[in-house]
Amino acid sequence: MENPTAMHGNAFKKLPNMENNKCFGCGSANPIGLRMEFYTDERSVVTSVKVPELMCGWLNMMHGGILATILDEIMSWTAIYMLKTFIVTKNISIDYLKPVYVDDELHAVGVVLEKNGDKEVIVQGEIFNSNNVLCARGRAVFAIIALESMKKLGKMNDTDIATFIDFLQRNF
Repeated sequence: MENPTAMHGNAFKKLPNMENNKCFGCGSANPIGLRMEFYTDERSVVTSVKVPELMCGWLNMMHGGILATILDEIMSWTAIYMLKTFIVTKNISIDYLKPVYVDDELHAVGVVLEKNGDKEVIVQGEIFNSNNVLCARGRAVFAIIALESMKKLGKMNDTDIATFIDFLQRNF
């Protein structure tokens, strides 16, 4: 994949987010989160994010867990948008290729690599720094979860399910 330098251009449309979302990665209602926003060109999902100094590791390098969060988010949103369904991360692997520094404008891109029936999807994500250098690459397996299964597990109630279905239908 290449860094989507024209991410906010005409080729990409912004994906809406759910109101009152408190997710650390993408929640607009999380005051200490990354507040990531996502865009698509119908082949990939992209984002840009500037991580503040308070999330650094050592020597102003970004903490690896924050990079993992960015990759998990871009790959999750890619799977949800492209498949129009609910997913959960089953497995994620990350290759940290170059140092990433706080306060740098990062760009991430996700693409679906493979769908294994109606149970799993494999997605790849990449993070580029402001100089278009590939700094991290991730690959994740996501379990495709039926909303009724989430209800049976006690993880979603009828209101949550209806809200998610409405969100998908109105926006995706």
